Amino acid sequence: MAYRNKTFVSFDGDNDMHYYRLMCAWKRNDNIPFNFFDAHDLNTARDSSQEVSIKRQLRTRLLNAKIVVSLIGEHTRYLYKFVRWELEQSLDLGLPIVAVNLNGRRSVDQNRCPPIIRERLVIHINFGSRILQHALDNWPARFARLREQGIDGPRYYVDDVYTRLAL
Repeated sequence: MAYRNKTFVSFDGDNDMHYYRLMCAWKRNDNIPFNFFDAHDLNTARDSSQEVSIKRQLRTRLLNAKIVVSLIGEHTRYLYKFVRWELEQSLDLGLPIVAVNLNGRRSVDQNRCPPIIRERLVIHINFGSRILQHALDNWPARFARLREQGIDGPRYYVDDVYTRLAL
């Protein structure tokens, strides 16, 4: 079994790529305390024209992931070919998921969140380096405890967490 230390980022590649690239820029910036081990650095699909080939590579990345970040944009809930598939795989693998609302919302966005994770044990946050780093650092352990207790349903951080992070 692979060592699971990666962060898998699921997103709408046509509309929300700039948010993923911004996360990568935060990681490279020495003045921003943000870091993650990007699962997308592992491999690239050799034949990117074939859905089966792409999904095989994505599955390999997910098998190396310890957490999944789902960037929730305007069209995310409608993306079934890859985004929904990635989320299904994440749920099947028991991976903690951080739903990152790109519209600033700090809780479940019923209009944008993919239905497959809307009522699941997923932490919902807004897009920002400090709150995302907090979730990457803390959600996996909290997720494991809640799951062990049989608790399900969406989660979000209370305002005090955002205040403590100066947000």
